[in-house]
Amino acid sequence: MLPPVPQTDICPAHCAAHHLIFVTNQRFPGLVGVGELAYATFSLVIELCEEILKRDETKSSCSERKSMRWFILVALFGLGLAQHNPHTRHGRTSIVHLFEWRWVDIAAECERFLAPNGFGGVQISPPNEHIVLNNPWRPWWQRYQPISYNLCSRSGSEDELRDMITRCNNVGVNIYVDAVINHMCGAGGGEGTHSSCGSWFSAGRKDFPSVPYSHWDFNDNKCKTGSGNIENYGDANQVRDCRLVSLLDLALEKEYVRGKVVDFMNKLIDMGVAGFRVDACKHMWPGDLSAVYGRLHNLNTKWFSGGSRPFIFQEVIDLGGEPISSREYFHLGRVTEFKYGAKLGTVFRKWNNEKLHYTKNWGEGWSFMPNGNALVFVDNHDNQRGHGAGGASIVTFWDSRLHKMAVAYMLAHPYGVTRVMSSFRWNRHIVNGKDQNDWMGPPSHGDGSTKSVPINLDQTCGEGWVCEHRWRQIKNMVIFRNVVNGQPHSNWWDNQSNQVAFGRGNRGFIVFNNDDWNLDVTLNTGMSGGTYCDVISGQKEGSRCTGKQIHVGGDGRAHFKISNRDEDPFVAIHAESKL
Repeated sequence: MLPPVPQTDICPAHCAAHHLIFVTNQRFPGLVGVGELAYATFSLVIELCEEILKRDETKSSCSERKSMRWFILVALFGLGLAQHNPHTRHGRTSIVHLFEWRWVDIAAECERFLAPNGFGGVQISPPNEHIVLNNPWRPWWQRYQPISYNLCSRSGSEDELRDMITRCNNVGVNIYVDAVINHMCGAGGGEGTHSSCGSWFSAGRKDFPSVPYSHWDFNDNKCKTGSGNIENYGDANQVRDCRLVSLLDLALEKEYVRGKVVDFMNKLIDMGVAGFRVDACKHMWPGDLSAVYGRLHNLNTKWFSGGSRPFIFQEVIDLGGEPISSREYFHLGRVTEFKYGAKLGTVFRKWNNEKLHYTKNWGEGWSFMPNGNALVFVDNHDNQRGHGAGGASIVTFWDSRLHKMAVAYMLAHPYGVTRVMSSFRWNRHIVNGKDQNDWMGPPSHGDGSTKSVPINLDQTCGEGWVCEHRWRQIKNMVIFRNVVNGQPHSNWWDNQSNQVAFGRGNRGFIVFNNDDWNLDVTLNTGMSGGTYCDVISGQKEGSRCTGKQIHVGGDGRAHFKISNRDEDPFVAIHAESKL
């Protein structure tokens, strides 16, 4: 139990807050930032306590008032921890981002592919009403310019969204919503009904009657730059109070704005979503986000256990060198670790003399955020186009050989909650290192409506949909991660260069050859003796293996041969691929 709380007559709750910081950081040293939850929620605690206690001050003794403050503080502490849990079911561990997919296609994919192959959840594109643009023609980023919180978007109607959430939940696949709550559309978005639901708005007048928001609900008066936009990322106030690339910045400190955002998110929770990827969190004050998250409903008990809190993972681009740190958001939920994909891409590309053997201490040893705070990915919808963070080192589907290897490494390694990207192709046109077509939206018909995702006989996708999550190598590594879940990183081997291997306890083992010569080595796998099917070159189907077979001796040792010329120069086996 917790030690006694030091109290004073001057600031009992304040002392309790700092005591909780001290105690939790001592008890949970590996989960940096947990204790700071107390400080971050202090103002909310005091507000709640004092409001309750003021109602009948005469009936509450001093000790009772102190006890109530402590109780609320501890309750909020538990609330923050709960928001780090993705609530994936049936032993599943990974999320896939079905970028720009229609709701009807996601519902079908949950039933026919994601659930049978062990995917834990889907990150969906923003479901609310967004601007519709003609120049450029229907860009992907119009989804990140809200017009209202009505649930009709390029991906489908509210009824289609509700049906998708229900059908995915019914087969144990969670839905995580990409929530855009920092801003509305761009200041130059014009006036009219060019929106996905047909709602009228005026960007110039900051008038969004379908919410409704007016000019009172934006941060223009707080921003101190001449342009109204962020001009200096070295100024934390600018980053949070000014416009991100001219997007109209909401005043999230206002109770009215918070209420509209909370209503939007709670409606989705009540429909059955399991949580949110919160867009542009670096541009919102942690205290404002804390106030919003604290008012969210528990998850729907039709699919989730009572008292479950929504999973929160926050987009905070922190590569170092700026005043705003991802640490400021740890207590609120998980945070996107952008260093992960940038560094992993550099390693697999062998740039800057990086080598795979340097990744023996991958994760926190590379100055990434603590494991319990991290949401990790090889690439995302922004940086696969050169937006966001990571630059040219990011490995995408355009580099399919390296991409499969990097994603396999991520899924085999125990660090973080993992997210796999599922993309669409576009006509890249690179001039002086920049893609002139990085704006292009999803495969669409002449009227701009998004095309469905057809499934080919070989289980790949057509019509320009890449569907990396369906690639055998990636799909089988999603299963691998489920099989080895909870097992330690073990039995490391490397050749001091770019050939490495590691296990996950006695449940799985993976070997990579990213050198320019062959790998031929006998290794201790930690696995029980027997014959295993390599799930990269093939997979176990019934009692047969469609790929390479790996023989593990009674001593746990196995021989591996991997040519540097193989399309997939890596091998993975796990307990459930044993023949």
